[in-house]
Amino acid sequence: MYGEEVMVQLQKNDVLTKEVLDWEGIHLFHFEASSCSQKVRVFLNLKGIEWEDHPVDLSSGENYSEYYLGINPRGLVPTLVQDGEVHIESNDILTLLDSRFSENKLIPLGMEKKMAEFLHHEDDLHMDLRTITFRFTQPRGKAPRSKETLQNYRDRGSGKVRGQRDRQKDVELKFWETAANIGITDEAVHRSAGRFKEALSDLDHRLEYSKYLFGDNITILDIAWVVYVNRLSRCGYPLERLHPNVDAWFWPLRKRPEFEKEMQVSADIQKVIDDHHALLKSEGRTLVDVGVL
Repeated sequence: MYGEEVMVQLQKNDVLTKEVLDWEGIHLFHFEASSCSQKVRVFLNLKGIEWEDHPVDLSSGENYSEYYLGINPRGLVPTLVQDGEVHIESNDILTLLDSRFSENKLIPLGMEKKMAEFLHHEDDLHMDLRTITFRFTQPRGKAPRSKETLQNYRDRGSGKVRGQRDRQKDVELKFWETAANIGITDEAVHRSAGRFKEALSDLDHRLEYSKYLFGDNITILDIAWVVYVNRLSRCGYPLERLHPNVDAWFWPLRKRPEFEKEMQVSADIQKVIDDHHALLKSEGRTLVDVGVL
């Protein structure tokens, strides 16, 4: 198995909101539009696992509240609480639950190590997805996180993961401080778009020979990449032109109810996105323009 011993399960002293350590069953803290939250919710749908719903509103900064940072010191979603265990990384959550709920396996037996390698590569692109998202979904202003919000982030929570000072929190702070100081630059977008183009070209080649990304059956790798591709498409990434095999794989999965219910947006939000794209197009600043795609 990928190995529970290497997963990001918090120690009891990492968790300051102690009540969750006594919870029974499966509880998921998540945000509707979070790509990592969508990934876990689609997985739970496909597995048929029942869970308790704990929405966290990222748009209002609820993830930087004392309560939530006491559960997840990184202030990120999703967080899984299962019978008092707290897990805070989406791919770890998928791997863990697939091992504990053996029906309808989404990691082929004997392929756990290889799957972990593919998921690690996908996870390495998370900041690139955030970079593209914050320029090309909807207007967000120069400082997506206020100074007060970031100070709350610094001050609250244990700041520890597995008993050690969590350096990932420094990475998060640096991203938001850089976004406030200089914005999401064209250079950053170009770099992130290039990384995705390379990764999707590799997937496009894999899909020449198989129905899904890991063979003839759907796996958690398909879930992870459908979520990423969905976000990229919403940002204006030219999927069909650059990666026709990925495009042909993506849409049938995206339209399945297990995926659709987790990734659809309201008509009002879609209008904001469409209006933003129209403005970017008139100014020659779309993802295709800036990313040189």
